[in-house]
Amino acid sequence: MFTKKPESNAELSDDNEESGETETKPVETRQPVLSRSMPSARDATSAGPSLIGEDLTITGNIESKGEVHVDGEVQGDIHCVSLIIGEKAHVNGAILAEDVIVRGRVEGELRGTRLSLQATSHVEGDIIHKSLVIEQGAYFEGKSRREEDPGRSSSDKSEASRSGGSSSKSQSNRAAE
Repeated sequence: MFTKKPESNAELSDDNEESGETETKPVETRQPVLSRSMPSARDATSAGPSLIGEDLTITGNIESKGEVHVDGEVQGDIHCVSLIIGEKAHVNGAILAEDVIVRGRVEGELRGTRLSLQATSHVEGDIIHKSLVIEQGAYFEGKSRREEDPGRSSSDKSEASRSGGSSSKSQSNRAAE
């Protein structure tokens, strides 16, 4: 394959015969083609948000390493970095995310570093947060509790409820005895 490329460069230089630079021009034009394909592979991790449209209903848990926009219905838990729940959206399950903006309906526990319940939101469930904004007009029924790291104890509490009420605190107390 290497012998073919110089031949095509030689043909180009024979046609133009300006200077030896014409041989490098085709190489330069070919290099960006290769570099264009490489960033697209890298951009896959920094792609736009995952969208759940108004006409879509998901039954099951959702886990994402990026941003999720929900405009449809989710019957299950959502775990992601950033979550936006649209005005017409309905989520029935636990939510764990760094940033959460709620404009629609949520039934279940919300855990996040930064949570915002906007005026159109309707939340029925407990909220564990580091910072919380509730706009005038938002509906919230449940308990709100501030924690430094709201995501840390989520799995500990769910394991405790499955094992019949023993918590990680009682296990650490037993270890100290």
